[in-house]
Amino acid sequence: MQHGIIIILAFCLIIGLTIASDTKQQLTTKEMTQVGLVVRDIEAKSKAWADLLGVDVPEVIVTDERDKAHTQFKGEPTEARAKLAFFNLDNIQIELIEPIGGPSTWREFLDTHGEGVHHIAFHVDDMQQQVLMLKQKNMNLEQKGDFTGGSYAYIDGQEKLGVLLELLTSTEK
Repeated sequence: MQHGIIIILAFCLIIGLTIASDTKQQLTTKEMTQVGLVVRDIEAKSKAWADLLGVDVPEVIVTDERDKAHTQFKGEPTEARAKLAFFNLDNIQIELIEPIGGPSTWREFLDTHGEGVHHIAFHVDDMQQQVLMLKQKNMNLEQKGDFTGGSYAYIDGQEKLGVLLELLTSTEK
């Protein structure tokens, strides 16, 4: 009798862990919201994109300094900053990124690969849980920081997915 109860409990535990692990092994969203491109000259690329899309050249903004953005690259604080320009299309946002300042995922990408697609982004509500889930899939946190209204995390998905992932979360409701 006791042996049967132990087998049933073990079976329930295994099933429960399988169900729990299945629900935690995927992104909690299926909505891709942004494609990020690293560029050397944001003004020139902004003009080119604006011309192609038939829209005004967007304002170029500069990311906050480390003390406000809490920027970390590969687990260490960094003075990394970037110039950003955003094109809001009907179905997705294109982000242009020109790295400035200290070491960053943007600078590393530009130095290694040249200009091009740096990341695809997804909005998530549970940033910490999603970063841990991706780590279990051998995709590690590369850079993180805060911005007015939210935070971001870049996950190294190069080997498995061919691109970095950016997770975005909003602090505004």
